[in-house]
Amino acid sequence: MRSAAVTPEGDQIRWVELPGQEPPRVYVHGLGATSPPYFASVAVDPRLSGRRSLLLDLLGHGISDRPTHFDYTLESHADALANALTAAGVSAAELIAHSMGGSVAIVLAARHPHLVSRLVLIDANLDPIPRIPGSSGSSGIAAYSEEEFLKGGWEEVRDRVGPHWWSTMRLAGREALHRSAFHLTRGTTPTMRGLLLDLRIPRTFLLPATDGPLPGADALTEAGVSVVAIPDCGHNIMLDNPEAFVRATAAALTYRD
Repeated sequence: MRSAAVTPEGDQIRWVELPGQEPPRVYVHGLGATSPPYFASVAVDPRLSGRRSLLLDLLGHGISDRPTHFDYTLESHADALANALTAAGVSAAELIAHSMGGSVAIVLAARHPHLVSRLVLIDANLDPIPRIPGSSGSSGIAAYSEEEFLKGGWEEVRDRVGPHWWSTMRLAGREALHRSAFHLTRGTTPTMRGLLLDLRIPRTFLLPATDGPLPGADALTEAGVSVVAIPDCGHNIMLDNPEAFVRATAAALTYRD
């Protein structure tokens, strides 16, 4: 395990690193998740292995620190991630990022372009999300005020999301979980979609085929984003259908914009 201080207070982002050749690959998890259990099996697949690979946990999640003073906006997550990558000697990385991690990766590429050479986004959030009480995921978490969430809303979320997601969500700081969800539903200005359209690097967006056409797919395709539907999976594509995920990701990492 490796780590780097990413805030003025010295809070640490930590990651598991697999040795290999440069340029590096960085794997980033989604809300309430952690990168090693979500990505380890696909990162060591022969079609993706051989590169220096960082399976990194965002601040507030997994094995990284969980500061309560941090605001957990997408911009702050991206800047903290930039500090970790810089400390690790990473530049021009290929980012493979899931869900909220994909949103952070887009913001990272926009704010710190020297750190990112390619994006593979796994069912990432591109637009603001309605906050819906009683729903699962970021929408339901953000529907609570922070005070409500800390006082017991997190227990209701635990019961809704089920044991699989809770097995990693319970590792996240409760303030971190709520603030990350709140700011994910709020999005960025310009939106993550707008930032993605303006990037000038190879970009691939993977989504479950059962979700139907991706909203705005034509505009993304016209801007050079490769949109790829993956069969037989839900939101956690790399866990639900690792074979198809590895095949599509390996193709995306050799794709030329």
